[in-house]
Amino acid sequence: MPGPAPKHPSTRQRRNRSSTAATLSVDPDLEVPALPTRLWHEQTRAWWRDIWASPMAPEYDDSDRHGLFSLAVLVDDFWRCDEAKLRTSIAAEIRQQRQCFGLTPIDRRRLQWEIERSEDAQDRGQRRRGTATPPAPPVAGSTDPRTALRAV
Repeated sequence: MPGPAPKHPSTRQRRNRSSTAATLSVDPDLEVPALPTRLWHEQTRAWWRDIWASPMAPEYDDSDRHGLFSLAVLVDDFWRCDEAKLRTSIAAEIRQQRQCFGLTPIDRRRLQWEIERSEDAQDRGQRRRGTATPPAPPVAGSTDPRTALRAV
């Protein structure tokens, strides 16, 4: 007796894919929103520029900016604070708030965000332009093992 017919491949696939899974790439045309008017610490301004230059920035919605503004205030307070105990509690709050925005590798992993590797981006760009990278020339003195293969 042959047994039941095999399932269709689409019914055997896992269905627990995350809706947040994405491959992130930098968008050089993305406009960096201005920080609200305030005298900001230089480290806070650098942090803000880094966030909006990161591959995560295109994923942020207009509504995310409010949370990022609040986080910027915490970062600014951290850099201006002189009291160690208070600075530690501000750092703890920053750690909790930045999780929402995928700002650390573990947060990106939890969101299933993968940053596009530069080689992948270059290869894809070359394919888009129709200029594939030519294969590397063989090293002098080495033989290609594929030349020993013969069709029987």
